[in-house]
Amino acid sequence: MQQKVSGLRERNKLDKLRRIKKAASELFILKGFDDTTTREIAVRAGVGLGTVFVYAATKRDLLFLIVNDDLLRVVEKAAGLVRPDRPMLENLLRVFQAHYRYFGRQPTLSRLALREMNFYATGPEAQKFLTTRERLVALIGEIVRTAIERKAISSKEDSKLIAWVIFSIYQIEIRHWLSSDELNAARGLDYLRRQLVLLMTGLSPREKP
Repeated sequence: MQQKVSGLRERNKLDKLRRIKKAASELFILKGFDDTTTREIAVRAGVGLGTVFVYAATKRDLLFLIVNDDLLRVVEKAAGLVRPDRPMLENLLRVFQAHYRYFGRQPTLSRLALREMNFYATGPEAQKFLTTRERLVALIGEIVRTAIERKAISSKEDSKLIAWVIFSIYQIEIRHWLSSDELNAARGLDYLRRQLVLLMTGLSPREKP
């Protein structure tokens, strides 16, 4: 009997969480992040305001409550697309393609999330987001280390720094892409590819044969 009650309680919690996430997502898209109140989200979800705060301490936490699990799944999916025998550039583009496709599915919500990512460092949802970001940077680092070991690239700099530079280029470019009127993933990825090629080849003049 106790197990049945416990199971019912857990289902109720999951249902409330689903409704809160759905209500927040709909209102953020409809009214915008700044003009949506936590009370409006509670009303739309059919829960008390205190219940909302059980799951998220702030409105920003609510936003990342919506996207955090999805972002983690995208990174995990991207990791599964990487192959050690493939060229570094191809592996990087496979990783970033998974992210372009995810952000392109709900561009309004994605723009809000990317905007609010800056200086987001407190609270449980912030920690989940930062952990996922670190996982993505680490994945890029693994790709870079493999390329160095295979002598496909050469640099005096640490692979972690190279990975961070690549991630920084991606971070800027995904925002640039999302700000455009036409979200063409292939075109966006091609522009990112050109920047990565520029990074990999460098700007120094080539020695004459």
